[in-house]
Amino acid sequence: MKFPAEVLNRCWFLAGPTASGKTALSLDLASRLNAEVLSMDSMAVYRHMDIGTAKATPGERSVTPHHLIDLVNPHEDFSVAEYCAAALKATEDVLSRGRVPLFTGGTGLYLRALLRGVFDGPPADWELRHEFQNLLQEKGAEFLHEQLRRVDAAMAARLHPNDHRRIIRALEVHRLTGNPLSELQANVPRPMNERPAVVLWLEPPRDWLRSRIDVRVDVMMNAGLLEETQRLLTMDPPPGRTARQALGYRELIAHLEDGEPLQECVDLIRLRTKQFAKRQHTWFRNLEECVPLTMDGTESVSHLVDRLREYVGKS
Repeated sequence: MKFPAEVLNRCWFLAGPTASGKTALSLDLASRLNAEVLSMDSMAVYRHMDIGTAKATPGERSVTPHHLIDLVNPHEDFSVAEYCAAALKATEDVLSRGRVPLFTGGTGLYLRALLRGVFDGPPADWELRHEFQNLLQEKGAEFLHEQLRRVDAAMAARLHPNDHRRIIRALEVHRLTGNPLSELQANVPRPMNERPAVVLWLEPPRDWLRSRIDVRVDVMMNAGLLEETQRLLTMDPPPGRTARQALGYRELIAHLEDGEPLQECVDLIRLRTKQFAKRQHTWFRNLEECVPLTMDGTESVSHLVDRLREYVGKS
C-alpha cells in the first residue's frame, strides 16, 4: 500500500525521539496551521494504555483533534499495513474538512511506511499457517527461526525467535511467492516531486534528552503507570505479546507477575527508554527524506515553531 502522491504532499511530518517535546510542539504548530494531529506511535494504537504511551490528554484532544490512537484492544495485533490504511482514511478525512494533516510521533517504521509505502503481501493461507504452527509445537521456536534463516537471513536477523506470528508470516510469504519477505518489503524513497515538503525530526542534545527521560519516567509513575499496568493484566482477554512488550509496561509486568523489585524495574524503564531514544535517532538520521531540526534544549516551543516555519518558507 502506498499513499497517493497528491495526498502525501499535503501532509506535514514531525518526528523525534521520546521525551523530546513533540506533543507540545505539535499542539502549537497545529494551532498555527489549522491542522489536526495524526499519531505515528505504534503503542498509542492500543486502548487503555494511556500513561505509558504519553498520549495527548483529553483536554489537549478537545483543543486539537487527534487521530490514529485507541484503534485496537491490547490483546489484538496491528500491522504496519493496517496502520497505513487507517492513516490514509484519517488523512483524507482531515483534508476533506480543509485542514492540514500533521503526523507526529516517534515510530520510525511507521514514518518510513507512510513516506515510501508498505508491502501488503498475499492473503493468509491458513493451511500453511497450521503447518508452521504444528512445526512450532513439535520442534520449538528455535527450529522455526532456523527455517526462516535458511530462506530469509535478513528477516530472521530482525525477528526474535519468540516472535512466532511474524516468523510464520515470513515463512508463509516465502512459500507463496518464492521471494524473501525482507526483499519484498524493501522500499526506496519516492522521487523528489512526490515527497512531502515538510518531514522534520527533532534532534535535541543527548544529555538534555537523558535528563528529560528521567523526569518523564517519574511523572508517569506518579500519574499511575503501575496501576494502569495492573488493570491491563486483569483484562479479558489479557494483553497480547505486542502490548506486553511495550516499553514501561513490560518492566512493570515483571514486577507484578514475577516479583522483581519495583525500583529495579523503574530504573530499567529509564535505561531502556534512553536506549530506545538512541535507536530512534538512528532511524530518523538514516531516512533521507528527514531533515533535522537541531535543538539546544533552552528554546521555547514558540521559538521552535518559528524556526520550523522559517525552514518551510525556505524549502
